[in-house]
Amino acid sequence: MSDAMPAAATRFPTYREALAVWFRIGCLSFGGPAAQIALMHREVVGDRAWVSERRFLHALNFCMLLPGPEAQQLAIYLGWLLHGVKGGFAAGLLFVLPGAAVMLVLSAIYAVAGGVPVIAALFFGLKCAVLVVVVEALLRVARRALKGGAAYALAAAAFLALYAFDVPFPFVVLAAAVVGFLAPAQFSAGLHGERQGDRPALLDAMLAEDPGRIARLSASARWAGLASLAAWLVPLGLLVAADAGVWADIAWFFSKMALVTFGGAYAVLAYVAQEAVDRYGWLSAADMLAGLGLAETTPGPLILVLQFVGFLAALPHGGLIAGTAGAALTLLVTFAPCFAWIFLGAPFVERLHGQRALAGALAAVTAAVVGVIANLALWFGLRVLFSTVRRVTLGPVALDLPDPRSLDPSALALALLAALLLFPLKQGILRTLGVTALAGLALRLVL
Repeated sequence: MSDAMPAAATRFPTYREALAVWFRIGCLSFGGPAAQIALMHREVVGDRAWVSERRFLHALNFCMLLPGPEAQQLAIYLGWLLHGVKGGFAAGLLFVLPGAAVMLVLSAIYAVAGGVPVIAALFFGLKCAVLVVVVEALLRVARRALKGGAAYALAAAAFLALYAFDVPFPFVVLAAAVVGFLAPAQFSAGLHGERQGDRPALLDAMLAEDPGRIARLSASARWAGLASLAAWLVPLGLLVAADAGVWADIAWFFSKMALVTFGGAYAVLAYVAQEAVDRYGWLSAADMLAGLGLAETTPGPLILVLQFVGFLAALPHGGLIAGTAGAALTLLVTFAPCFAWIFLGAPFVERLHGQRALAGALAAVTAAVVGVIANLALWFGLRVLFSTVRRVTLGPVALDLPDPRSLDPSALALALLAALLLFPLKQGILRTLGVTALAGLALRLVL
């Protein structure tokens, strides 16, 4: 950058300001990827206008194509766009570390005491509020991403493919990309432009005044990507080569999971449970269900359930200290690849903004992502509001249908309270989450 600072830099967010926002997102990222993406969108696009709608969705489209937790990878990408490699590392780490710290404490409590009912009561209200946040995000993203009949049709097709036909997530996203690549004109209206009256994004203003910024950030990103690969592969290779018992098993097994978790944690949880319970004998089926419950009620990616599995796998080999080491090793091999994919891929993806066919492919993925978020919202909502959800198969169609008699009146009341606070009263996400969490704690402790 030249000695004369661009005008946008005078109001561009500082690194310290960004740290506070990434930490806030990490602490409030309950409810899985749909809720986490919604929260991130509100913080960096809606409330602060740091990043434009176009760049946010462009980055999200790329992250949806990668293995691993897409919301965390989106945080890395946006952090890199704002403040380079240090911004990417800060955003990615702060997205995971608050939830990882909570999960570590809960894992230790579970290992010693066998359960954490008070924690479950505390987070009950949060889950109900998060459901409303997801619905709000779905409506907001749909309004901006779906332009034209082709985009609406693709979003509906993506939803039905995932919800009703169990089509694997990668196939849905890749099929959307192919459709958009072959017919970019059908999605050109959905290339994420800003609406009239929207505040200009600070990042776009900065790039307009300093067009070489992305190129400068790209060189260091490649080195950071290679360093992330080394941080993952070197310990993995050393442990496997040394035949280090449970430590080698943990490193190898969860490294494989890091490569196949397309579409979020739910896509591989059945396989993880089967291998960890039946093959390795690290924990029981009841333990696995408890770990999933803890991961669903704590901030951070749901894939943090793997940390719980790693903790219990190492626990017999040295108590809580070994369990903590097992959890740390699991986190390393699970999340280091995420930094590598983003730092190595984001510079290339940023060059696609001006290429019509590739931009059309990403715009079509955006339309499909609306269907993906709708499917996640429905999946999450059914399990928040109903205690019994059954899988009903009718030929090629398989539907998740709730038992109406299992409706939880407390969950419904709290979701309505959150909707009242967030929509007509416009209390903001932090106050909505806080009020609903306290109400949920009170209800669960009383009832």
